[in-house]
Amino acid sequence: MAITSLEAFVRALPKAELHLHIEGSLEPEMVFYLAKKHGIRLKYASVDELRAAYNFHDLQSFLDIYYAGADVLRDEEDFYLMTRAYLRRAQADGVVHAEIFFDPQTHTDRGIPMSTVINGIDTALLEAERQHCLTSKLILCFLRHLSEEAAFKTYEEALPFRNRIAAVGLDSSEAGHPPEKFARVFARALADGLLTVAHAGEEGPPAYIRTALDVLKVSRIDHGVRCDEDAQLVARLVEQKMPLTVCPLSNVRLKVFDRMEDHNLKALLERGVRVTVNSDDPAYFGGYILENYLAAAHSLDLSNAQLVQLARNSIEASFLDIPAKQAWQQRIDEVAVTA
Repeated sequence: MAITSLEAFVRALPKAELHLHIEGSLEPEMVFYLAKKHGIRLKYASVDELRAAYNFHDLQSFLDIYYAGADVLRDEEDFYLMTRAYLRRAQADGVVHAEIFFDPQTHTDRGIPMSTVINGIDTALLEAERQHCLTSKLILCFLRHLSEEAAFKTYEEALPFRNRIAAVGLDSSEAGHPPEKFARVFARALADGLLTVAHAGEEGPPAYIRTALDVLKVSRIDHGVRCDEDAQLVARLVEQKMPLTVCPLSNVRLKVFDRMEDHNLKALLERGVRVTVNSDDPAYFGGYILENYLAAAHSLDLSNAQLVQLARNSIEASFLDIPAKQAWQQRIDEVAVTA
């Protein structure tokens, strides 16, 4: 049976989401619910007033409100409810596998135990797999505006939960915090058998992408859109089949691009870069993964074949095992012929 609308077609494509900060899925309604639960006095008088504050002019202006919002997360149930809400939305958008970032330092620095954070998130992940066959992996991110020593401390605190963490990543303020700042802690994680990823080339220059590849030995580059300022780097990304976890709506909201029509996603895809589409911090940037696909499709005039390629890229770039990847690629083939 033919799929007649673009939205239905994109929704039907099995997709992996590879760049999602779980704290960035905290919708204003849940912020107010959790604030009331814990007796926290918020700066904003209403859900609408809080949502209206999501008018960012750069990455730092977003991070300021992002960290303030995370303060309402206090116990395991809070982390569970936040994660469950994201997973339900992701499943409705056709996500079959999610690799989720979490920022433990945002919470442990407030006195929240590592176990509270991981247990709450993981309970929701296991529930989604058991009830809805939505698989997932957890990626521990270090906050790059903090020191490498702080990252090491966080890593040690997370070691008791090693079997629940697939990779380590690097996020937060990029400018002035190059990847090599965290070379030793990433080397430790690699030696312990973890994979590595890193935000690079969003605010920071293309050189940060090179360092993430060469020093941090990453399996994926998160964002990476400034790679097109360096033709040799783009050629390297193509040759190495290095995935970029691009977040279109986020890039526009944070002024990386002035308009979606200016985004380089299509150009990179056509040059052979393994681009994927993701939602980053969807509660703050106006859309989950379906909205990101549709915004890019409409503004950049993406063909159905290119949308299929983006879904393929997401599965191939994931940390799923080969049989799972093959099964989802076959399912993508089946959906593609219905368009």
